Amino acid sequence: MNIRFSDYFSYPFVWYLLIVGVLVSLCAALFGVVLILKRFSFIGDGLAHVAFGATAIATALSFTDNILIVLPITILCAVLLLKTGQETRIKGDAAVAVVSVGALALGYLILSINPSSSANVAGDVCDSLFGSFAILVLTPADVWTCVILSAIVITLFLLLYHKIFAVTFDEEFARAVGVRASLYNLFLAVITAVIIVLAMNLVGSLLISALIVFPALCAMLLFGSFQRVIVCSAVLSVICAVVGILTSLAFSTPIGPTIVVVDMLAFAVCFLVGRFCKR
Repeated sequence: MNIRFSDYFSYPFVWYLLIVGVLVSLCAALFGVVLILKRFSFIGDGLAHVAFGATAIATALSFTDNILIVLPITILCAVLLLKTGQETRIKGDAAVAVVSVGALALGYLILSINPSSSANVAGDVCDSLFGSFAILVLTPADVWTCVILSAIVITLFLLLYHKIFAVTFDEEFARAVGVRASLYNLFLAVITAVIIVLAMNLVGSLLISALIVFPALCAMLLFGSFQRVIVCSAVLSVICAVVGILTSLAFSTPIGPTIVVVDMLAFAVCFLVGRFCKR
């Protein structure tokens, strides 16, 4: 039976998928700009691998709701990575390398020896690394969880916008005027962990960094002011997410990689436009 593309919108799972995709992409874009400017994007990459290991632990423990395990572990590792990265004996990139490799190895080992998943280890690993097909069977509870967490993330960003701006561009000046820069750095690490957990099912742990990096870089190629970069990044990220999801449904391609490819194409276009406009 042939299904017209417009018929997809009569299915609730398509709307659930669009809602989650838009919210996750929006959160990633807003904080992606800050993370890149503060050179904290490496934390996002490391936490993505931590989330994979935490997902493996949740699977081994047969948790029906993985977020109860994955979110606390990822937040804890975000704090540890931030603190470790500030140590003079262990540089930030070295700490991320240790955590990333360790989390990937531990996650795969747990999935391999877990009786409930050993029959389909390759499938479990691919789902975790590149996005799970479970995203197609989201329940109203899953969507509401994403809506609530996303609303918290976006609200905090708007309320703390000026403090985040100050800490992003001149941390020393921010400290001088009474802003607790270390506290806001910790806040950024924790929020990054939340965003990564939200994005796990959508694009997978290996592709999460794309949602954080590509929209922000696109906006930076086109605009010079922080506010315009933030707005442009958010708009581009949402558009790419919607186009990626609809393209995936139309051509039956994996959702996560499709969204990332659309982000890559947007980056290529913005790069060319930026080069052309500067001439």
